[in-house]
Amino acid sequence: MASVDDAPPDVQSTDPEGRAISGEGPSTPASRGLLTGRGLLASNTPGAPSDAAPAGVGPTLIGSVQRAMRLLEAAATHPGGAPAKQLAREAGLALPTAYHLLRTLSHEGYLRREKGVFVLGDAAERLSAGAAEQNRRAMIGETLEYWRDAIGVPVYFALYRDGEIEIVSVADTAGNPAVEEWADFRETGHAHAIGQCLLAQLDDAARRDHLDRHPVRSLTPNTVRDDRTFLRRLEAVGRMTPVTEHQEYALGTVCAAIPVTVGSTAATVAISVPSSQASRLAPATRLLQEELGKLLRTLAFSISI
Repeated sequence: MASVDDAPPDVQSTDPEGRAISGEGPSTPASRGLLTGRGLLASNTPGAPSDAAPAGVGPTLIGSVQRAMRLLEAAATHPGGAPAKQLAREAGLALPTAYHLLRTLSHEGYLRREKGVFVLGDAAERLSAGAAEQNRRAMIGETLEYWRDAIGVPVYFALYRDGEIEIVSVADTAGNPAVEEWADFRETGHAHAIGQCLLAQLDDAARRDHLDRHPVRSLTPNTVRDDRTFLRRLEAVGRMTPVTEHQEYALGTVCAAIPVTVGSTAATVAISVPSSQASRLAPATRLLQEELGKLLRTLAFSISI
């Protein structure tokens, strides 16, 4: 007896729901619903059943997509893989229907068949990685919003990744707006606290490489004037010391950045206040350090590396 996991090529003699098609002779696209183009959603036969919900009855849902998602969810619960029969049973599908969908999902890279069982493919793993990254960013954004409300200032989170300064998330309000990026943050790291803090965490070779690509240039009368002076300043600051900057990037704004290092990734959490409120910067920085220390100790702050 042939195994149910070795379906013959003619399994297409069933309709998308797995029901046997009656009548003599080979099945036709009109009798089983086209598998490509518009036929994926409806048969060419007038009045034939459709995967799409009837017009005017709730949202339009595509049944084939729903069934495929149930198969993917079932496959995801089996790290070591599962045979078609088991996946069909767990997804509540007829076996021939499951075979149609498994073949399609495998062709598109969402599943992969190994030694008679189906496991998640590269495409599904990319979706999973993307979702995890989105979750991390959402969590970081929520944390920054909490600090923004608790301290009463705009809060920034940034990384140094692939040789560039990357602003990952910013939390501000209309009453306490973030610094306007009037000059590209990636190219002006020497001028703002975020860039100075990130570059201070790098070794000398990485710093010089960054400055070769993004040379020091004056943005305000307070901006450092040349590479040599800037490198000396970084040496004096130290890798894990908070950095403050007074109107070096933008007139009317003062900033502070606290270093955060996880593995080999340099990161920072920063704040800014108007220069007219410069006296708030030091106490706000101390409060942020305390809050950041609590969060890191509880492992509640996840940094995407």
